[in-house]
Amino acid sequence: MKKLIVATGNAGKMREVREIVADLPYEVLSMKEAGVGTDPTEDGKTFEENALIKARAVSDLLPEGSDAIVIADDSGLEVDYLDKAPGIYSARFMGHDTSYDIKNAAILEKLSGVPYEKRTARFVCAIAAVFPDGTERTTRGTMEGFIADKIAGCNGFGYDPIFWLDEYGCTSAELTEEQKNAISHRGKALRSMREYL
Repeated sequence: MKKLIVATGNAGKMREVREIVADLPYEVLSMKEAGVGTDPTEDGKTFEENALIKARAVSDLLPEGSDAIVIADDSGLEVDYLDKAPGIYSARFMGHDTSYDIKNAAILEKLSGVPYEKRTARFVCAIAAVFPDGTERTTRGTMEGFIADKIAGCNGFGYDPIFWLDEYGCTSAELTEEQKNAISHRGKALRSMREYL
């Protein structure tokens, strides 16, 4: 069985990838499970560039002749009122070790008093794949919504508790795993990548 190595240590992302590619003939491995360790500097200017930096870094560490495909994602939250910040800096917003409770509270504070219709935002995910022959592909998915006026829900991670979805009347942290996978930015980007896999 071919190996699909996901350049992440995030358990939530691994679960999402495994669910979406469950019917494909791949053994899906995290970097740790594949015995690969790297933490490349993500200095790209776009989500796609950062995802490729991660995928290439892991691919370069694989043994000669490996038939593994490496995929990596870069994702983040764009808040229109904040000029699309935190954007590609979503994970590093306010520092790497700052909890998302603090980051979410800071975004809510910045939008204090801003009317609902101006609180538009989206989650963006770019997925990059590096194939054994050196071919590279990227796909992108987005999930449109609004910034809520308070933190709610505990089913998600990151900025999910402040990301409001009108059609569901709740934050993305209040969705079930199945609902979220059906509409999430990562789910959309992964489903687009499936055709290359």
